[in-house]
Amino acid sequence: MSDVNDTKLNSVIFLLTGLPSHREAHLWISILFCFMYVISIVGNSVIVFIVKTDPSLHEPMYIFLSMLAITDLGLSISTIPTILGIYFFNSREISLDACLAQLFFIHLLQCFESSVLLLMSFDRFIAIHNPLRYASILILIAKMGLVAVVRAMVIKLPLPFLLKQFQYCRANVLSHSYCLHRDVMKLACSDITVNSMYGLYSKLLTVGMDLLLIFLSYVMILKTVLSIASYEESLRALNTCVSHLCAILLFYIPDISLSLIHRFWNGSFPLLQILLGYISLLLPRMLNPIVYSMKSKHLRMRIIRAFTKRNHSGS
Repeated sequence: MSDVNDTKLNSVIFLLTGLPSHREAHLWISILFCFMYVISIVGNSVIVFIVKTDPSLHEPMYIFLSMLAITDLGLSISTIPTILGIYFFNSREISLDACLAQLFFIHLLQCFESSVLLLMSFDRFIAIHNPLRYASILILIAKMGLVAVVRAMVIKLPLPFLLKQFQYCRANVLSHSYCLHRDVMKLACSDITVNSMYGLYSKLLTVGMDLLLIFLSYVMILKTVLSIASYEESLRALNTCVSHLCAILLFYIPDISLSLIHRFWNGSFPLLQILLGYISLLLPRMLNPIVYSMKSKHLRMRIIRAFTKRNHSGS
């Protein structure tokens, strides 16, 4: 394979990276990833199905949860098969167009997931601060889901087109088992200043802004909870936020850490970079449905009832 890739000939081929120094463990890694893939697909599919079919769950909190599950399904389907191909079949090659399509969906869905987490923080604030107007106010916030989709499309759509205009004449090995904007951009033999600045500003306008608003929402939640006289009621109110806080930590900490490594210490910690990439991609998709099912008794009972009813009907 030639080291010089020419985009005009549409012959650019990238090589995805697994764990090169741990080839003897590839079988066990592939089994682990396959298990996580199945858990994420089944878990998120069950949540979407239960919320859709059970009228008692047609409330803002569960609608947002189903939106989160749909986003996690999209991220799992668009990335994990590529990862499994590396470890099962040593299939590392990916074309430029396939890589651009994959990175677009990854960044689009991550941007939308950040928006959903923000909307869920508004949901928790309204439920605690003004529960009497919860249903009426959340109708407006639910419509913001459409705004979140439009925002993600507008901000992330230019990414593949900006990368498509480059020629790639450097080493064609990517840092991860899937395509990311900054990872592909580094392989271009052109000036990438515009792409680098756009990537930074798009991250600040999405993840940065959403995280700031989430923080402000929880400041207001904490202020409201502290004004409640009863300790038991305060604890009960905070307990409704635990699963959402877990989802926030699972999503933002690995994502921000990976972005910082890519921007400031790229190439310095290759193994840490790969592991953080897997954590940010796999862990939230698998754990979100588990955390929400465990913390929401109403949802957990509906899931148990759906499966037991199916078992009784089958017998």
